[in-house]
Amino acid sequence: MNRRLVTGALATAAVLVFTGAAWAHAEVSPGVVLAKHAQEYGLLVPTEKENATTTSVELTVPSGFAIDSFVPSPGWKRTEQTKGSGEEAIVQKVTWTGGKIPTGEDSAFHFLATANDSKTYEFKVRQTYSDGSIVDWSGPESSDTPAPTIEAKSSFGDGSSSTLGIVAIALAGVALVVAIVGVVAGSGKRALA
Repeated sequence: MNRRLVTGALATAAVLVFTGAAWAHAEVSPGVVLAKHAQEYGLLVPTEKENATTTSVELTVPSGFAIDSFVPSPGWKRTEQTKGSGEEAIVQKVTWTGGKIPTGEDSAFHFLATANDSKTYEFKVRQTYSDGSIVDWSGPESSDTPAPTIEAKSSFGDGSSSTLGIVAIALAGVALVVAIVGVVAGSGKRALA
């Protein structure tokens, strides 16, 4: 019984590790949203280059994706390129500068926005390092530098593969916790350290 629990825990951990490796790119989250509903989004950009820091991040906003406001990002200065003015201004590009995010950490920016239509939105992200090198996160999904995307849906009741994928990852995490608890509880005589 313990052997099966350990095997299950290891398999679940492997799924989570390999799924996490696929996320080692610039991401806009959540990945699946309701169209026409304002919500908070996060832009995460990993600093992957050794001996350099991320000093600038530029986000090009796709048509039909309306940013309403921003959450302050300590240590960063934000500038916006907009079309129109006042209440009718549409954010087309946002640039954050002045940060110093080291290798192995992510630059994180949050904003309130609305995806106006049910479709896939593709963002362009340009990352600048302290050594002057640039990474354009604008390639196809299969590339080393894929553009971040989100899928806006009219409802969550259609059982799409994206929704099912999110549910599967959540269940895998729960299964891992249950397996670990089972192994610890099954040992009976050992105290938790």
